[in-house]
Amino acid sequence: MSQRLPRFIFHVDLDAFYVSVEVRENPKLKGLPVVVGADPEGGKGRGVVMTSSYEARKFGLKSGMPISTAYRLCPQAVYLAPHWELYEDASRRVMRLLRGHADRFEQLGIDEAFLDVSERAHDLERAKQIAMDIKKELQDSLGLTCSIGIAPSKSLAKIASDRQKPDGLTAVPFDDPKGFLAPLQVSVIPGVGAKTQAFLKEHHIETIGQLQQVSGQQLLK
Repeated sequence: MSQRLPRFIFHVDLDAFYVSVEVRENPKLKGLPVVVGADPEGGKGRGVVMTSSYEARKFGLKSGMPISTAYRLCPQAVYLAPHWELYEDASRRVMRLLRGHADRFEQLGIDEAFLDVSERAHDLERAKQIAMDIKKELQDSLGLTCSIGIAPSKSLAKIASDRQKPDGLTAVPFDDPKGFLAPLQVSVIPGVGAKTQAFLKEHHIETIGQLQQVSGQQLLK
């Protein structure tokens, strides 16, 4: 019986995409706390933060936060209105580039995608090289960075891509995916929100490793 070959799945996530496009267009913004979203109107504005630079996130800013809260936390940030045409054009170019590296391709929104590279990567080292090629090509041709997770499944790849942001590359050990997941907080599991986290915490479960040790029946008691 022939051995089943592993699947090599990438999750490619553009780093702070809207802000990165703005910085590419205006390099003077590089290294500054930058927010794309509603007008803060001196702290009285309505609306939310769409995304922020990693420099702004150090002050506690995050996507979906009220713009008035963001201004209170970081009044010195550069606040920009979104430029949708710029982002959509950049996204089209990114996705065209990614498709060229994939056997199978699935776009997720404007700034992330899954790539199956199993037919062109017969081992993990080759998969890593393809990922590095993608990152270099994105930087050289489009002036953008991304973080990539490599795993045997889409859900694992998505978790991995968030481990070393920005401009990261994380490969799940194919021989021990449970070991990779064990120390991570349950909040990294796609679909696990605040209510589920609170429920699990009541059962003294905060890491995936702890969750791996219990059965569904135990949680229903």
